[in-house]
Amino acid sequence: MSAYPTTARREATAPRPAAHPEPSTAHQVGRRRRTRRALLAAAVFLSPLAVFYGIYYLYAFGFLADMSTKQTSLSFTDVTDVGLENFRLVLTDPAFHTALLNNLIFAAVSIVAALTIGFFLAVSLASGVRFRRLFYAVFLLPSLIPLSLFATVFGRMLETDDGAVNTALRSMGLGSLTQDWLGSTGPAYTALFVLLVYLVGLPVMYYTSDLSTLNTSVLEAAMIDGAKAGQMYRLILFPMLRGTHRTVILSVLLGSFRAFDVVYFSSNGQPGGRTQITGTYLYNTMMGSGRVGYASAAAVIVLVIAIAVSAVQILLERRSK
Repeated sequence: MSAYPTTARREATAPRPAAHPEPSTAHQVGRRRRTRRALLAAAVFLSPLAVFYGIYYLYAFGFLADMSTKQTSLSFTDVTDVGLENFRLVLTDPAFHTALLNNLIFAAVSIVAALTIGFFLAVSLASGVRFRRLFYAVFLLPSLIPLSLFATVFGRMLETDDGAVNTALRSMGLGSLTQDWLGSTGPAYTALFVLLVYLVGLPVMYYTSDLSTLNTSVLEAAMIDGAKAGQMYRLILFPMLRGTHRTVILSVLLGSFRAFDVVYFSSNGQPGGRTQITGTYLYNTMMGSGRVGYASAAAVIVLVIAIAVSAVQILLERRSK
């Protein structure tokens, strides 16, 4: 018999060397390993800070939730368990309703100002207008200095007798236009609206940073087709910055719940608490009346509302992608 069949059988039964992975598969495996190592390193470095903030916030929220069911004073003596009574009192308090409504009103004014004035200013300054550095300084200044200082100066300007606004009106012979800006409901709201509109520095920064990443070929094509400036603003640039709009809306909306210093140092909720927001409401309840349990219940409600707003915004953003 010939040896060829035997050789063939030996070759068929001989063990074959292990096949090497394809280059693309090896690249994916290496990339996954590097990603895992990077995540592990990030977790190691961030874990102390995460533990610190986790304990801090969890303890603070737990303490707040516990105090919301108690009746006590600032000295934390004679603590009495009242259950959910504090929540019922807060939810039926007209002053709390006014403060919460003012939060939404001021947030709406700030959002409209950010999406219109802030957007227009950012696009105009990014287009290279003259004195743009000066304009950047003017509109970004409130965002770069403590808002408490800015609001204090603004409130001082609105003083009835010797405030800068009424003094300027009298010097120009317009004494009939002078107002008790912080002593009447209408002028007080108007003054706060002006202050909030001027605080568009942060939205301008958001828009300016994202404008630098846009594809300019679309704008060049529109200019070649004869599009006017208003059409480019409204039909091209505004829709292209849809993601920035969502970021601006969320930051401004949540910022309205943290605008304590803006309202407290400018109007202090005057007249008669009509312009106060939830932050000043909590502060006045805690420090003025010393009702720790009641203020804690109000803080829990405000915190839940803020978390709900954030959750809704995140869900809407995911659905739009």
